[in-house]
Amino acid sequence: MRINQRQVEAFHAVMRTGSMTGAANLMSVTQPAVTRLVRDFEEAIGLPLFERKGSQLIPTPQAVALIPEVERSFIGLDRIGRLAAGIREHTAGSLRIAAMPAVANTLLPRFLSQFLPDRPNLQISILGVPSHQVVEMVSAGQVDIGYAEGPLNPHGVEMEAVEMDAVAVMPTGHPMTKLEVVSPSDFAGERFISMRPGSLFSSGVQLALAQVPRVARLEASLTHTACALVSQGLGVSIVDPPTAIDFAGKGLEARPLSVKIDTGFLVIRSSNSAQQSLTQEFSDQFLKFYRSTDMLDLEGSTSARDSPIKSAQAVRPVLK
Repeated sequence: MRINQRQVEAFHAVMRTGSMTGAANLMSVTQPAVTRLVRDFEEAIGLPLFERKGSQLIPTPQAVALIPEVERSFIGLDRIGRLAAGIREHTAGSLRIAAMPAVANTLLPRFLSQFLPDRPNLQISILGVPSHQVVEMVSAGQVDIGYAEGPLNPHGVEMEAVEMDAVAVMPTGHPMTKLEVVSPSDFAGERFISMRPGSLFSSGVQLALAQVPRVARLEASLTHTACALVSQGLGVSIVDPPTAIDFAGKGLEARPLSVKIDTGFLVIRSSNSAQQSLTQEFSDQFLKFYRSTDMLDLEGSTSARDSPIKSAQAVRPVLK
């Protein structure tokens, strides 16, 4: 006779309650059914498990030796049950994310600090990669959701555009920090840290400053690198607000621009993903976080007067 799960459940219930009747109530079956299951279990394993002494049911030494392993199996089953419930409720499982560095290094960590505490069994994998790789990975099913710079026209994915206005950054104490809003002409004669050509953002910066003479001695491929150079007093630049905030108060200040330069991104999801509901919730919650986030709050300052970024209204990203 082979052991089956129901027999093990009956044995476990009797050991927990101390009687066949108690086990029957726990399992929502009749007492004769529990008795039969326990008897079949004894026959299957070839061990006596209980002795009757009057009205008492006494576990044998063999039953006492067996119960720890049975308990471990039930703990495992309970974990499986909790995990399944968590997957249904989007509090467990796994989510793979590929994101351009400007999102992977700034907005995502801030969002996850709020998103993960209520989801202790959810595993998140974040890959910071160039935008073209983000699209390829989403299309190939290697990740569930991506954040990349546009414009893009891939097949088999769903996209949502997020707009964000760039800001000017300069070293602490630089004359430009006296300005409330920075105009393109204010960069005239400045050592300007430019972004490597090839992206839509770098093209927007070059277009905005096309008529402005400036000293271009340094070039960076990431806005994080540009801010690091600015914070060391090596020049001024134009970057996205989240990266500027990461360096605010660390030798760098930021000001809004008088011209619009978009430094936003695309939210990309596969239309064939097996985790549509989880990726949809993650995406919705991320955009909700983004809409409600004040850049000054991210820095932790209590007022615009205390912040290296002078105008909260001016530098708050715009989502359309």
